[in-house]
Amino acid sequence: MTDGRVTAVSRSATHTFSKPRETGIRLLAGLGVEGDAHLGVTVKHRSRVAQDPTQPNLRQVHLIHAELHDELAAAGFQVEAGELGENVTTRGVDLLGLPVGALLRLGEEAVVEITGLRNPCLQIDAFRPGLLKRVVGRDEAGELVRRAGVMGVVVTGGEVRPGDVIEVELPAPPHRPLDRV
Repeated sequence: MTDGRVTAVSRSATHTFSKPRETGIRLLAGLGVEGDAHLGVTVKHRSRVAQDPTQPNLRQVHLIHAELHDELAAAGFQVEAGELGENVTTRGVDLLGLPVGALLRLGEEAVVEITGLRNPCLQIDAFRPGLLKRVVGRDEAGELVRRAGVMGVVVTGGEVRPGDVIEVELPAPPHRPLDRV
């Protein structure tokens, strides 16, 4: 099932908040984005490394829906693809509504398995004051809602470029809702 498209791809070789856009990125199976600071079998996010550097890296690829950028722009926050640290910006896929284990086929070869929600931190407010409240909030029941994208691991490597088709494959039911990872 064709669900959307890649609108931008980004990576950074260093631990920067924003990632520069690229004309294409290569995903490496079991590792992440070639040339990105978060590439690896074990955790690379600094806070996770400080806790336990042997944890598996369930955050190899960060994906954000371009529709979030649209919503933020309507609220007065100009945010471009890659500026929130995502590797892949999508359009037309309900990333936040996917279950754990959903597979995203990006372009001709690459496959990313969704592992959970990004847990945004205070760096977002350092980037744009007040932005954290726009990407993390509470629903009517008082439950925390994270809207800053999803994380995944690379199942099958391949090139990913803007304009590539995204196909979603859901896991067998019962589906587990996404939680922070």
